[in-house]
Amino acid sequence: MKKIDVKTKKLFDLEETVAKELFERYTYPWEVFKELGSFIEEVGATLPDTEYLKIGKNIWVHRSVKIMPTVALAGPLIIGKDASIRSCAFFRGNVIIGEGAVAGNSCEFKNAILFNKAQVPHFSYVGDSIIGYKAHLGASAITSNLKSDKSDVVLHLEDAELETGLRKLGAIVGDEAEVGCGSILNPGTVIGKNTTIYPLSSVRGCVSKSSIYKNADDIVTKAKKKPVVNKL
Repeated sequence: MKKIDVKTKKLFDLEETVAKELFERYTYPWEVFKELGSFIEEVGATLPDTEYLKIGKNIWVHRSVKIMPTVALAGPLIIGKDASIRSCAFFRGNVIIGEGAVAGNSCEFKNAILFNKAQVPHFSYVGDSIIGYKAHLGASAITSNLKSDKSDVVLHLEDAELETGLRKLGAIVGDEAEVGCGSILNPGTVIGKNTTIYPLSSVRGCVSKSSIYKNADDIVTKAKKKPVVNKL
């Protein structure tokens, strides 16, 4: 991937998140983390209480959402309309769960944004990460957000070394990407739109849009679908 390919608008449809205004303030998606918490509180204060239930100081949950008794909530947090919040989900603060998104069984979320209809259904950790519209993390997929030497995360791109200035940065997963079960997305991983990651992968670096990642030495471009021609 090149520097231009990791810009926010190359990875996400901003119409599919309540955080559109926040993303538009910055060039790169990970830059939103510097004010995610305050943004959630600003937006939360504007949400109508006819639609959202406010819990405590800074948690807003749409009234269509069922919260299981085993779920743990910490704010700032917004959970959007028709989201599915499953047993033992753990929210540690600075989290946006989009409309129709899935925050699944025994999954942990911290400093994270799930776009509308993103799915994280089973046993995953999503920290300092962004999961795009209709993107899906298979069971036990993990976003690792801290390097072993604790140094800042740097993106090694085809045309640049891009310093994020962040000691903690998980994964940036583009719209409609599919991450296979048991995969590890190492700190600073960027997955392009419509890309598929094979199960049990350890992904490091950036994977271009519309790719199939089998392993670090075997990444192929998806074949374009041929248009269907109706024969009369």
